Amino acid sequence: MSEDARFEDAGEAPLRLRALDTEDLSVLSALVQDAIFPGSEMLWLPKERRFALLLKRFRWEDTDAAAKRGRPVERVQSVLAVEDVMKVRSQGIDRRDSDTILSILSVVFTPGEDGTGTVELTLAGDGAIALDVEALEIVLKDVTRPYIAPSHKTPDHGA
Repeated sequence: MSEDARFEDAGEAPLRLRALDTEDLSVLSALVQDAIFPGSEMLWLPKERRFALLLKRFRWEDTDAAAKRGRPVERVQSVLAVEDVMKVRSQGIDRRDSDTILSILSVVFTPGEDGTGTVELTLAGDGAIALDVEALEIVLKDVTRPYIAPSHKTPDHGA
C-alpha cells in the first residue's frame, strides 16, 4: 500500500517537480505561492519555446518542521520553467524596470482545444503573465540550498 507524499517528507532535499495536468499544477502553484523575483529574472526563449523564472521560493513544505524545531522559516532559489510556450503576454508589469520585485500568488491552466491552453501566473499588485502553450508541462526545480528567509516571517495574506 502506498501513501500520498506529505510536506514533511521533503526535509532538506531539493524539490524537482513536473506538472502535466491541473492536479499536478495545483500542488506546484501552492509551492510557488509568495515566491519573489525581479523582472530581470524572466526569460522567454521563443526558439526553444520555453519561459523561465528564477524565483526565491518560500519553503511552504518546511513551515511545520521549522515551527516544531524552533528554527527560522526558509526560502530557496528555484527555477520555474514552462515548456511548449507559443506566446507570452503580460499586464501590470513594466518590462523596462527590471529591478521591480514581483510576487507570485497563483499559477493556473485554462485548457483550450486539443491539449493547448493558457498558463496564467497571477502576481501581487494586479500583474499577470499569460503563456499560451501547446501542452501543459511545467517544471519546478530548487537550485540552491535553503537559506533563512530575510524577513524571518511566514507570508501572510490576512486570511
